[in-house]
Amino acid sequence: MSRPERVLEWVEDGQHRLLAAIDAMPDDAVTAPSALPGWTRGHLLTHLARNADALVNLLTWARTGIPAPMYTSPDQRATDIEAGAGRPLAEQRADVRESAARFRKAAEALSADAWSATVVSGQGREIPASEVPWLRAREVWIHLVDLRVGVGMDALPPGFARALVRDVAGWMSARVEPGIGAELAMEGHGTVVLGTPVPGATVTGPPHTLASWLTGRGSIQELRERRELRVTGELPDIPRWL
Repeated sequence: MSRPERVLEWVEDGQHRLLAAIDAMPDDAVTAPSALPGWTRGHLLTHLARNADALVNLLTWARTGIPAPMYTSPDQRATDIEAGAGRPLAEQRADVRESAARFRKAAEALSADAWSATVVSGQGREIPASEVPWLRAREVWIHLVDLRVGVGMDALPPGFARALVRDVAGWMSARVEPGIGAELAMEGHGTVVLGTPVPGATVTGPPHTLASWLTGRGSIQELRERRELRVTGELPDIPRWL
């Protein structure tokens, strides 16, 4: 993973794109469906704001040494999203902007030593605080695409897209059946292993397109039909990502 300072640049870039997209929305757009089943854009915007605050908890934990989990209970995340989803767009816009500022301030407050402190992710995994910016970068960029505001996966910063392919492929490698897999070739940027590569099983394409497939933002069939991915051999069924 890239150093926190570089990842925080991706966070800021994504946040600027996100706020520009929200500012351009008409007031009634907040109730329109997002790309996520069962969620309106209001659900997605509320989730982005509450995610920023949840990650502030982890950064505060790293800075102070006092445990501060992302959420107080397993149900809090869903409850908060439902409670905020129906708010007017102006309120949602302010919430997204202010929560992003709180995240930025919390990140700026960490010392070099604090970035190595251990915290616990929302999935119960112990991680160094230096991974927290990556968690935020993923949320901002991928859900910007999910808002359906004309921003596609091709808008991902190139370095972020490559890191996302490596991250998701690594997560999936621990979850696919033993003895199956493929080699993912990021055009001009090396290869990534998914599972246990079967000889001849490869997927080749730009990093952002590989990321589209791995994260469920584009099916392998449609990406092949549009000639955005080239596939040889038999691919494994990949698990649903997060």
